Amino acid sequence: MTRTIILGNGNMLVCLDKNARIRDFYYPHVGQDNHVSGRVHRIGVLTDAGFSWVSSEDWNLSIKYKKDTMVSEISAYNGRLNVNLTMNEVVHHEKNIYLRKLKVENKNPETRKIKVFFGQEFHISETNIGDTAYFDPTLDSLVHYKGKRYFLIGGESGKKSFDDYATGVNGPDDKVGTYKDAEDGILSKNAIEHGSVDSAMGFSLVLNGGESKEINYWIAVGEKYKEIFALKEFILKNTPEKLIRETEEFWKKWVNKSSLKFYELSEEVQDLFKRSLLIINAQTNKNGAIIASNDTHNFKFKKDTYSYMWPRDGALVARSFDKAGYSDITSKFFEFCSEVLSDGGFLFPKYRPDRSVGSSWHSWLNHGKIQLPIQEDETALVLDSLWKHYKRNKNEDVKKLYGTLIKNAGNFLVKFRDEKTKLPKESYDLWEEKLGVHTFTCATVYAGLEAAKNFADIFGEKQEKEKYEKAAQEVKDAILKYLYDKDRGIFIKRIYSDEEGNWLRDNTIDVSTVYGLFEYKILPANDERIVRTMEKTLEKLWCITPTGGVYRYENDKYYRTGKDASENPWFISTFWLAEWYIENAKKIGDLKLVEDLLKWATNRALPSGALSEQLNPNTAEPLSVSPLTWSHAGFIIAVIKYIGKYKILKGIKD
Repeated sequence: MTRTIILGNGNMLVCLDKNARIRDFYYPHVGQDNHVSGRVHRIGVLTDAGFSWVSSEDWNLSIKYKKDTMVSEISAYNGRLNVNLTMNEVVHHEKNIYLRKLKVENKNPETRKIKVFFGQEFHISETNIGDTAYFDPTLDSLVHYKGKRYFLIGGESGKKSFDDYATGVNGPDDKVGTYKDAEDGILSKNAIEHGSVDSAMGFSLVLNGGESKEINYWIAVGEKYKEIFALKEFILKNTPEKLIRETEEFWKKWVNKSSLKFYELSEEVQDLFKRSLLIINAQTNKNGAIIASNDTHNFKFKKDTYSYMWPRDGALVARSFDKAGYSDITSKFFEFCSEVLSDGGFLFPKYRPDRSVGSSWHSWLNHGKIQLPIQEDETALVLDSLWKHYKRNKNEDVKKLYGTLIKNAGNFLVKFRDEKTKLPKESYDLWEEKLGVHTFTCATVYAGLEAAKNFADIFGEKQEKEKYEKAAQEVKDAILKYLYDKDRGIFIKRIYSDEEGNWLRDNTIDVSTVYGLFEYKILPANDERIVRTMEKTLEKLWCITPTGGVYRYENDKYYRTGKDASENPWFISTFWLAEWYIENAKKIGDLKLVEDLLKWATNRALPSGALSEQLNPNTAEPLSVSPLTWSHAGFIIAVIKYIGKYKILKGIKD
């Protein structure tokens, strides 16, 4: 199940599913630790017509964001109960507080009682062992805690606190949870429970016909009891309404700080551009770790998630932030990479936001010999992105990264090559699936060496400059020699070795092959070899159903919808095609192809604006995680490249 809404502040992230239920709650890092982990925080309503959880089928939901903000805008109507709910939620932009304003409207003409319940199911620090939930009469709140993690849950309606509550056991001995206690309208007022626990609270309202009343609900988070105590005082002193309003204004100002002109691009494209910036920011830690996605619904795949920082994804996201004018965020990303760089000068495939190495399925052995378990493009792309960051911003603080990140990574790229071919040695591809010498990876290594050369030049390191320059040219020449199929007139995906050390060719059509070649300047986008490779790519990888879009590669089985189903189109693959059209555009009319692909994306985003990783080729429904940071970064890059080319073709000068 996708995450339709995400709300965060760089330390804390709350994710809601398509039924407006909290399913992920991260603290103290975005992506680490998840204190809900796909379980459920619920909202339920009781009237004289019965009880219903808002996630039930008898509710008609609309789930969006308020324009240009990180504030949810949710409406839910239940015809059987004849109740309408409207809800706004935020994670405060400075304090670790989740706030929800819920307006309850009685759609009946007569006066009646309506009771609203909130159920909380925390698994603190990602386990349900040793938690405590209790009613705190001093704070007039429910508190869940374990170790250095405290969660205060409270609320008020018309200056009155909740009037019903319960804590209980959830999980062991087939106990389904305290939330079930709400369904008869009366909670037990059990004041404390420990182990695997949950809690619920209720607000009793009396509403005249057509009348509405508001409930303010909050969750404050801290490492110590005194922190949540202070946060509740902060909420009451400032009022939830004020805190929601100032957070809304903060995000409006943040996302509109750029003077970027969109020219003829539609309002829908502009809205998704801004939404993409906001979503990427929400998935970025204050320490610079850019997390791929925080949607834990994919636990079913080997019990792992996307809540990691892949250096490659982060490098491409950093490019999008730089292009949009948010270099303060990208500077922290490069510092993060410098801190986690291995002693050997390479980056591992992924990291947790606390700088520890993430999980991996890459072997340290290949045919009985030591194999670095890396994707070399990740190291190379960080250098390439850092150089582009410096060119745009000319910030002197990059100099401190020369000895720690740039030089060490550059030296690794020089050394990690085959002595005979001069190509990079085998590593895993950007899709993390196959070992070999991949065209895409080789192109990024060329770009990384060029970046190292440029930095060595500006910092007066002549010998280092010459070393990187020589290696870069050797890699480029070797790509053209070994990875180009003269018979077919196109580039191949990879070469790889067998157990005897013989080189074999992989002719799989992969969109990253052609993209890497023109994006990282191996050849221009209009070179006849690139054109032929792209033509073959579109012939094999364009989704011919109404869903449209570009597959990653032939016979891609990841999240395939059925044994006989086609591959799934990806947002990032489709944006790469848009970038190729932009590169080759010679007149304004040529940009129509790009506009069509940008419109394609806006039409396939969730109503909230979230972009998934993949799409069902038959229904266009989101597949895999959502939102995926990389998808949103790809959209931003394509839009900004479009604007740049539009200005060139129109003769517009800054």
